[in-house]
Amino acid sequence: MSEDTLQTLRRQLRDFAAERAWEPFHTPKNLAMALSGEAGEVVEHFQWLTPEQSAALPPDTRQAVALELADVLLYLVRLADVLDIDLAEAAGRKLAINAERYPVERAHGRAEKYDKL
Repeated sequence: MSEDTLQTLRRQLRDFAAERAWEPFHTPKNLAMALSGEAGEVVEHFQWLTPEQSAALPPDTRQAVALELADVLLYLVRLADVLDIDLAEAAGRKLAINAERYPVERAHGRAEKYDKL
């Protein structure tokens, strides 16, 4: 997703909330809790599946997961907006940090946390 797309989505969500006078409810705490709840709804679709089943979801389940992922994205973007965080910039910084923590020569093909490499 491009930075322009994120900024457009951020404005759309801000307008959506303003039209409904939801700003008093869109506190960082409430948005973080809603984000966590939606992430849990994503997880529910994969609970008890084998790795193979999780990689080959039936079309109806895949569509349901897509909508749950959209909910996660919407709450994440709204939370970032309320906190005035540039998600694209923050993601770029985090990716650079992870590149240092997980150098290819040590992390390639391994799933350990950076402090265990």
